[in-house]
Amino acid sequence: MVSTLSRSLCLLLPLLAASCDRGPTKDSPPQPVVASAPTSTGAAVAPTTAIAGTKFGAGVTLTDTIAVDAILANPDAYKGKTVRVEGMVTDVCPKRGCWFELASSQPGQKLKFKVTDGEMVFPMDAKGKIAIAQGEVSVRVLTLDETKQFAEYEAKEYGKAYDPASITSPKTIVRIDGTGAVFRDKI
Repeated sequence: MVSTLSRSLCLLLPLLAASCDRGPTKDSPPQPVVASAPTSTGAAVAPTTAIAGTKFGAGVTLTDTIAVDAILANPDAYKGKTVRVEGMVTDVCPKRGCWFELASSQPGQKLKFKVTDGEMVFPMDAKGKIAIAQGEVSVRVLTLDETKQFAEYEAKEYGKAYDPASITSPKTIVRIDGTGAVFRDKI
């Protein structure tokens, strides 16, 4: 008979892996495609010259930017698509620099840009900089139990507040599994 703790750990392990260990692999080269959002001409856009700034990974090749708000409002429309996003960096992984968060134009909304640990390392002083980033949109719907376990993990790992009674509905995790980014001081 499997104990409740063992079952909980089995559910939690995939969440932990999704937090600071997973992302695109080094063996999977970036495959830019234009997201299904409408463009001014409706046609695919060819890559242009390099973007000025500090480059990470493969950099950014797409020219059409998808608003962070649009992805968060309808994540299933972008799931599995490679997109380019822009925004202010609001947070960076304090452990290994393996993710950063981009601000949305909506208060309190942000989108995580995640890479495999060690593949790219984003500096803590990137907070407040502008990031142009490219990667594949990932959407994961958690159960209520997984949502509570994820909140507990974040509380322990990053010193966030955690009240299990306050979590009453499942969470959907939307992020970009990154292939490249460019940081600069201003737009």
